[in-house]
Amino acid sequence: MRKFVLCLLLGSTLFFSGCLKGDLDCSYKDNNIVAPSSEEQAVLNYLTANNITATKHPSNMYYEIITPGTGGSPNVCSEVIVNYAGSLTTGVQFDEGMNRPFSLGSLIEGWKEGVPLIQKGGRIKLYIPPSLGYGPNDVKDNMGTVIIPSSSVLVFDITLVDFQ
Repeated sequence: MRKFVLCLLLGSTLFFSGCLKGDLDCSYKDNNIVAPSSEEQAVLNYLTANNITATKHPSNMYYEIITPGTGGSPNVCSEVIVNYAGSLTTGVQFDEGMNRPFSLGSLIEGWKEGVPLIQKGGRIKLYIPPSLGYGPNDVKDNMGTVIIPSSSVLVFDITLVDFQ
């Protein structure tokens, strides 16, 4: 009987420590940031001016699911491979990538909230208020040129190629 109890305790310890290890491997958390209403209004002004119908996310970001995809959705601890283009509301594209790998939790809040709304193979357009993007900070290229002005609303077209 002692051997049975000892084996049961050892097995339970290994099982639960294995579960904890998985949780400790990912330090990213969902921050549940909500953009202020003034930033939401800036996004709404852009959507209205461009006759875009989008869905409001609880974070005050807006999105359009172009293709939902299949096969499950990533979370903030996922490694994702995406095709994307990022632009300002002026239409100026500031970044793009094909088959780019990222740790989702290391990206801006708008991506952390938006990419899990689609599944593998899905495509989404995100309309991200500044608080969920780069906030009050200018983003500069290697030459020091501002490529994303402070407090910019960002527009991303993202296809989730794969994730783990």
